[in-house]
Amino acid sequence: MVRITFYGGVGEIGGNKILLEDGDTRIMLDFGMSFEAKRKYYAVPFLSPRTHEPLMEFGLLPKVEGLYEFEEDEPSLDGVLLSHSHMDHSQYVTFLKREIPVYCGETTKTILTCLMETGNRSFEFNFEGVDFRGFRTGDKVSIGGVEVEPVHVDHSVPGAYGFIIHTSCGPVVYTGDFRAHGTRPEMTEDFVSAASRDRPIAMITEATNTTGASPSSEAIVEKTLTHVIREARGLVLADFAKADVDRLRSFYNASVAAGRRLGISLRQAYLLERLHEDPHLEVPSPDDENILIFKKAKKRYRSWEKEIADRENVADSSEISRLQDKVVLACSLYDMEEITAIKPTGEGCYILSGSEPFNEEMEIDFSKLLNWLNYYGLPQYHIHVSGHVMPLELRDIVERINPGTLFPIHTDRPELFAKFCSTLQTKIQAPTVGQAYEVG
Repeated sequence: MVRITFYGGVGEIGGNKILLEDGDTRIMLDFGMSFEAKRKYYAVPFLSPRTHEPLMEFGLLPKVEGLYEFEEDEPSLDGVLLSHSHMDHSQYVTFLKREIPVYCGETTKTILTCLMETGNRSFEFNFEGVDFRGFRTGDKVSIGGVEVEPVHVDHSVPGAYGFIIHTSCGPVVYTGDFRAHGTRPEMTEDFVSAASRDRPIAMITEATNTTGASPSSEAIVEKTLTHVIREARGLVLADFAKADVDRLRSFYNASVAAGRRLGISLRQAYLLERLHEDPHLEVPSPDDENILIFKKAKKRYRSWEKEIADRENVADSSEISRLQDKVVLACSLYDMEEITAIKPTGEGCYILSGSEPFNEEMEIDFSKLLNWLNYYGLPQYHIHVSGHVMPLELRDIVERINPGTLFPIHTDRPELFAKFCSTLQTKIQAPTVGQAYEVG
């Protein structure tokens, strides 16, 4: 029998930590931070964890022996499979023993390495010494006595994979996060086709969009961005995830179509340079003539910042101020201090191209953002498409793959999803945290 135990991603969106056991082989599927669970006890930065003890006490780290650097036990895992680089799937790899190999796509390895190099290492964010082992679609990964087949999927970050895990009892499918409406739906189709070859004994799937699904596509996002940016006569500010290559490409194309240049941060330029080296991603170079690199004013620059800032297409606040109707500037709430130096002249706008606030903490931050926009007379647009599969598409995918047992995770409505799929031939099992389920 194969046993699957869920330590995260249950009744919440994110925080995936799933233990798969097949005989003596033990594999963890993702090992992310649970933002929802953390918000129950902490208010960053004023109240943040300083040691691992409260994280174990509150269940943010599962109490499984042989996992952690701070323990003296021998490693109890044969490996970790990371589906992609989002922190709710990868961040708590920080705490794992460095003897435990972490298998991930080559692009995920690049993104996590860049984020560590350019970010502030902390107690909860430090991948130093992690044994990342990269793969690509077509590779086979042997972990203990199990063979894993990683297959690319489309998501809101590059390098996302689903896994077909060939156990002694039959295949187990893990989707990670995926969608069928991005720029590369054929990648998701590759995964679904591969997962459908043999009926899996179990499937673990994300079901994020069980409520509030908003059908769209990246093509529609780019078209809408182009229209809005063309209509604007002043500074356009844009907020989108740094590692979302699809969205960056959409903003780049929309900016060029509107006769503007896309302004990105030093950190985003550093990441873009690394990703540009991968021919599979087709991302613009930070040296592209249609890109400006925005250099924020600060007293001291780190070595990687100096490396990026020493280029001809770097602009500071004064130059952005002169080019207001010629630039789309990537800018979040935490960059707003620079706006006082740029001094928007009006007739521009702010484009939020990410998720709307969905909890009290985010709403408080969002209200601060609206105060800044109100002061400078910048109306706000929300132009976005989800990185997660739509419910009707997901139901069709489950029907095609036809697993023996289906575990819905990465959703705050698992019971709703179970009822939604209740007419399928598949047994739907909404998991419980810490409970082991035998399949096969």
